[in-house]
Amino acid sequence: MQVNPSFRLVYVPGVTPGKWVRVWDERLPDVPLDLLAVPVGDGERTLREGGADAGLVRLPVDKDVLSAIPLYTETTVVVFPKDHWLAAAEEVTLDDLAEEVVFHPLDDTLGFTADTLPGRPAVARPDTTADAVELVAANVGVLLVPQSLARLHHRRDLTYRPMTAEAPQSQVALSWPQERTTDLVEEFIGIVRGRTVNSSRGRGAGQPAAEPQPKKAAAGPRKPQQKAGGAKAGAPRAGGQKPKPSAGGRGAAAARRGKPKRRG
Repeated sequence: MQVNPSFRLVYVPGVTPGKWVRVWDERLPDVPLDLLAVPVGDGERTLREGGADAGLVRLPVDKDVLSAIPLYTETTVVVFPKDHWLAAAEEVTLDDLAEEVVFHPLDDTLGFTADTLPGRPAVARPDTTADAVELVAANVGVLLVPQSLARLHHRRDLTYRPMTAEAPQSQVALSWPQERTTDLVEEFIGIVRGRTVNSSRGRGAGQPAAEPQPKKAAAGPRKPQQKAGGAKAGAPRAGGQKPKPSAGGRGAAAARRGKPKRRG
């Protein structure tokens, strides 16, 4: 197996790799896992330039260079001040935002364009989602983001509501360079897919499987045993009569018949 001093994992805002990191530490305690947090737009670039072995990034990625396994799709929410009229709704449609100023940050993760963004555009696009959240807190407009980013930028004076299914959504994927699918990458793929330690991939590959134990043959009917004289036990004697029970046998039977029953 290719030996790496460590495994480098890049991840973007809103993604929490902790549960997979814990499994890695349990299975490969001799291979440190180095985490690299980057802005959302730098995840793919870091992988392409060899800055990480794998990454938890947002789709889409360049499939000609990177492999990707979609992991989950996030709920899209709209962020607004707590005293906003949208707070009365359980969920929000794109049409509900027709008269609202909707911010479109440069690091948008939902794939909006100038033509598809709902509502009224802001005078200028904020540089980052964090900057857009500050503007929402100033009661200038609202913001559409994946739910994990709304939680990441939580403020006491802001809240959010889920958007209906018509709103675009963001997918998180495990991605890595196609030309560098190492054993350690396979190991991490197995972890995020929930494979067991004895999987056929990664470090578990090549482990001999336990050979199945042969089943014991089913025992057939037992043959009656023969006495020393050659006669079968319990067989009738030459005269056609069965052997008489011994005195000890009669006494034991009598004792059983004479035993008093236990009263309840």
